Amino acid sequence: MFPTEDYRNKLLPLRAQADLRNAWLRERLDTVLPHIMQREGFDMWIVAAREYNEDPVIMTLLPEPAMAARRRTILVFTRQADGSVERLTIDRYGFGEFYTRAWDPDKEEQFACLARIVRERNPARIGLNISPEFAFGDGLTHSEYEQIAAALGADLLARVENAERLCIGWLERRIESELIVYPGIIELGHALIAEAYSTRVIHPGITTTDDVVWWFRQRMHDLGLRAWFHPTVEIQAPGQRYDAETPRTLILPGDLLHCDVGFYYLGLATDHQQHAYILRPGESDAPADLQAALRAGNQLQDILMEEMQVGRTGNAVLRAALDRATATGLTPQIYSHPLGYHGHAAGPTIGLWDRQEGVPGKGDYELFDSTVYSIELNIKADIALWNGQQVRIALEEDATLVNGQMVWLHGRQERLSVI
Repeated sequence: MFPTEDYRNKLLPLRAQADLRNAWLRERLDTVLPHIMQREGFDMWIVAAREYNEDPVIMTLLPEPAMAARRRTILVFTRQADGSVERLTIDRYGFGEFYTRAWDPDKEEQFACLARIVRERNPARIGLNISPEFAFGDGLTHSEYEQIAAALGADLLARVENAERLCIGWLERRIESELIVYPGIIELGHALIAEAYSTRVIHPGITTTDDVVWWFRQRMHDLGLRAWFHPTVEIQAPGQRYDAETPRTLILPGDLLHCDVGFYYLGLATDHQQHAYILRPGESDAPADLQAALRAGNQLQDILMEEMQVGRTGNAVLRAALDRATATGLTPQIYSHPLGYHGHAAGPTIGLWDRQEGVPGKGDYELFDSTVYSIELNIKADIALWNGQQVRIALEEDATLVNGQMVWLHGRQERLSVI
C-alpha cells in the first residue's frame, strides 16, 4: 500500500468538507472578523463583487456551497458597541444563517439599499477593498467603486479608507480549529511526494520529468485535490546544472531530482519542494556531499525560522536571516511567503528570488501570530564527486507562527529520498 492510497479513505466526502468549512467560517466570522476590524480601526467594511469577477476576499466570506457572487453580492460588516460585528448581505438569494438579508429587490434598488444602510449606521471609518500594493486588498472593481461612490455621496465617501490591512488580516489569520487540521493536510502533501519518489512512479532510463509532473497532476485530481500551480520536476547531475539552457528530461542513475508541488484541500493550500537521488549500481545511499548540501539547506531553514518573530516586517526578517546565513559561510537565497486560503497568500513577503535586498511595500508588512508560511529558500554548494560542480538545494516546507514561535506543520526533509 502506497502513502496516498492510505490517505484516500481519510479524505472527506464533499458534503462533509462543506460542513467543516462552514463550521470554520462561523467561528471566523464570530472571532477573527471583530478582532481584525477593531485592530485596524474600521467601523464598517463593505465587500462588493459581481458574479465571475469576484473579489479575492469575498469567496472566503461566503459559506459552502456558494461558488460565485451571484449576479452581485454586497456584504456589509458593522462593528457594534459591544465589539461584535453585524453581518448583512445585499443580494437576491441570501446565505442562510451566516448573513442577515437586508434587501428586498421589489422595493428598493441595490445600491440605494446600501446607501440607506450606511446612513442609518453612520460609521466614522468605512473600509473598501482598494489597495495600490496588495492584490488581496484591491478587489473592488472600478465600476463597482463608481456605483458605491455615487450611492454614498460626498459626505459618506469622505469617510472611506483603504482596507488592505483589514483584508490581509482576515485572510492570513488562522483559527485554532484550522491549525489542528492543517498538519494532516501537509502530511498528505508529503505522502504524495513520497509516492512520486518511488519505483512505482519512476523507472530510471524510461521515466521523464514530464511523466512525473503529470503523475502529480493526475494523482491530485484522482484524490479530489486541486493543484494551485502546475508542478515542476528538474534534474541536476554531473554536467547537468540547475540552470542548464537545455535541461535533460530523461531520469537516469546518479541524478538529483527536485520537485515543486502544491494543492488545495478544505480551502487551505500546501507548498513543497523536496529532493531525491537516483542510486547508481552498487550505491545504497546518496553521496555524502549531496547529503551535506541538504543539511546546509536545513541550517538556512533554522536561521530563517528563528528570525521570524511577531511584529517584525518581512524585510527585517529577510535582512537578518541573510546576514546570519552569509556569516556562517552559506550561499543563501530566501523567498518565503504566507500560505493559507491562497498558495502565495496574504501577509508579509519575505524576499523574492530576484529581490534579495528586500521588497518595498509587501515586505514592509509585519508578522502576526496564528499565521502560516511556506519556508522557501535555497543554498548552493560545490560537489567534489561532481568535479566541483555547483548544486542548488531548493527547499520548501510549511510552518506556522503560533504563540510567538515558528513550528513546522509536519516536519521537513532532512535526508535525501533515494530511488
